Formats: sequence, C-alpha cells, structure tokens
Amino acid sequence: MRAFTDKKLLVATHNAGKLEEIKAILEPFGIEVVGAKEMNLPEPEETENTFVGNARIKAHAAANATGLPALADDSGIEVDCLNGAPGVYTADWATTPTGRDFTMAMEKTWKACDEIAAPAPRTARFRATLVLAWPDGHDEVFEGRVEGQLVWPMRGKLGHGYDPMFQPDGYDLTFAEMGAEQKNEISHRADAFRKFVKIFEA
Repeated sequence: MRAFTDKKLLVATHNAGKLEEIKAILEPFGIEVVGAKEMNLPEPEETENTFVGNARIKAHAAANATGLPALADDSGIEVDCLNGAPGVYTADWATTPTGRDFTMAMEKTWKACDEIAAPAPRTARFRATLVLAWPDGHDEVFEGRVEGQLVWPMRGKLGHGYDPMFQPDGYDLTFAEMGAEQKNEISHRADAFRKFVKIFEA
C-alpha cells in the first residue's frame, strides 16, 4: 500500500453530508479535505458495471483535473435472489424525472422478489468501494460490506436509501431504526473507511 504523504485530499463528491462525514473521519490525521463542488468539478458519467470501476472513474477524473490525490466511492445494495441486483444500479432504481425516490425503489425491489417467490430470508448486503487516486495514475482500493436480509414492510425513519428495508445480521433493527452512531459502527462504509484510514498511519 502506498503511504499518503500529502496534506490535502480532494473528495470527489458533490454530497455535502458525505463530505462532512469524511472530514470528521480525517480530522485526527491533520488532512485538509476539499470537495468536488468547491473545486467546480463536473460529475463524470459512471459507465462501468462494477462498484470499483465507477469509483475509479470519479477518483481519477478528479485527480487529473486538479493535480490533487482524490477519493471517490461507489456503493449499493445487492439482493441474492435477484442475482445481485440492483447492485451498481442502486441509485438508478430510485431515479424519477423529479429526483430519486427510494421508497419507490424499495417497493420495486420487494415486488421483484415476490414475483419469483423468493423464500425467506431474502439475504442481501450493502457494499461500499473507496478508490484513492493520485495524479500519477496510481490508486488504492478499499472495500467494505455488511451482510443482512430484506424486511417488509419498511421500518424506521432514520438513515437514507434502502436503510428501512435492510436488517443487518445479528440485529433486530433495520438501519433506519438505528441511531447514526450504532449504524456507523457496523455499516459497509464504516468497514471500508476502517481499511482506508490505515493509509494515513502507514
């Protein structure tokens, strides 16, 4: 693993919440974190069919445009009885002409499971892939996951995305019923970031 010796990191996201989350994680390491929006970077088209492929597109585009090391992520939910769908297309399943509707996406996912009479438990996992790219083309990949099952009806008002229908293994609560602190200890993104921060300790 290449050690991170820079003092500034570009996070290739226009999501303010995600940017703040990453800033908080990296604060103990004294790294200055900037977002793609404040650097006026466009969002590149995600044309790959894997999480790592799309994260690489975003990270390398940002690193090449700014000359800074850049971090990008791609994440989604994989449902086993649907052969891993929606997977890398998780956000697409929620897309409407007026924005993303994850309630619609969850209903669509459960209906797809019903249509093939998938037995319980309907196992699934959240996956998150982080790619840290340098302007010289080198990158490092950090993957996280959390296993669980789908539940219906949806439960909980916290979290986002598919959280109301995902119950992680070993817990009676869905992600949307958990407080942020509890979820962030076991989530797919937390798993990936635990591996990622080791690059600052190298």
